[in-house]
Amino acid sequence: QVQLVEAGGGLVQPGGSLRLSCAASGLTLDHYAIGWFRQAPGKEREGVSCISSSYGGTYYADSVKGRFTISRDNAKNMVYLQMNNLKPEDTAVYYCAATVLLRLCVLKDYDYWGMGTQVTVSS
Repeated sequence: QVQLVEAGGGLVQPGGSLRLSCAASGLTLDHYAIGWFRQAPGKEREGVSCISSSYGGTYYADSVKGRFTISRDNAKNMVYLQMNNLKPEDTAVYYCAATVLLRLCVLKDYDYWGMGTQVTVSS
């Protein structure tokens, strides 16, 4: 059974940092592209950052470029999202998701989803 479990969310002040982690089980992580998506209240779920299974490709939404960094450790079955210089508009529930397909951050392509972790950026 595939499981993705997010951790690392919390309350942080504007300008602060958080590191989200996604622990994967029940799958061979290096066969999957992994994405971080987020959903704010009243808004649609959107792709934040995604990383390919093997060729090293990454995608970042324009709103997070230069502030967020995605990485993966296939040996540990872990994917991370380092978030720096956080802004109030980054407040959302953050989800990790997995797909065997090649397109990055196309929401409908992702088959497996975690339950999410709340990130709140507020002073």
